[in-house]
Parts: sequence; C-alpha cells; structure tokens
Amino acid sequence: MSDSLQPDLFDSLRMELRRGCLVLAVLAQLDVEHYGYTLRKALADEGLAIEESTLYPLLRRLETQGLLVSEWREEEKRKKRFYRLSKAGAAILAQLLEEWNGINSSLHKILKNGKAR
Repeated sequence: MSDSLQPDLFDSLRMELRRGCLVLAVLAQLDVEHYGYTLRKALADEGLAIEESTLYPLLRRLETQGLLVSEWREEEKRKKRFYRLSKAGAAILAQLLEEWNGINSSLHKILKNGKAR
C-alpha cells in the first residue's frame, strides 16, 4: 500500500471509531436539555468536536429511535429545538455505558500488555 493511501485509510478508520463514541457522548450530554448549538459547544468544550452536518442527522435518528424527545421553543426571539433523553434513552445510555466500560477495560489491558503498538 502506498503512503498516499495511508491518510485516507486513517481518516476512514478514525471516523468509524468516532461514530459509536459520538452516540454515547450525545446521549450522555443530553441528560441535561440542550439545543443543537449548546450541545455542540458542550461536546467541543470536553474535547469532542462534532460538525453540524453530523450532529443534526444523529439527533433526528436518535429521536426516531425513541431515545430522545424534543420540543420547539422560542428563546432570544428565535425558535430553537431542545433535546433531552427519553426514559428509554436513559435506559439505553446505562446499558451502553456498561458495555463501553467493559470494552474500555479490555482495551486498556490489551494495550498495557503491549499487544498493540
């Protein structure tokens, strides 16, 4: 494989890795109500930047799956859609966090033992 393909491969694998992490991060952040901009800012402030073109489709999908609820409200003379976890979303978040912690623990052991460099 030529060196010119490596950046594309890395970007593809990085995006795949981030995709699942973003779902978990968004669900975790929405235990407190946010609208899109404040959610993006909160995630970025924690070191996890997300583009609008990624965030809004993700929010719509999570709402369609019943994990979020939203409502339109006027704030600062503008209509904004506020999102928060649904009851089902909170239950799924708890399950995903348990899974994440198990995966993270296993990866930490693998990396600590020098099996991946």
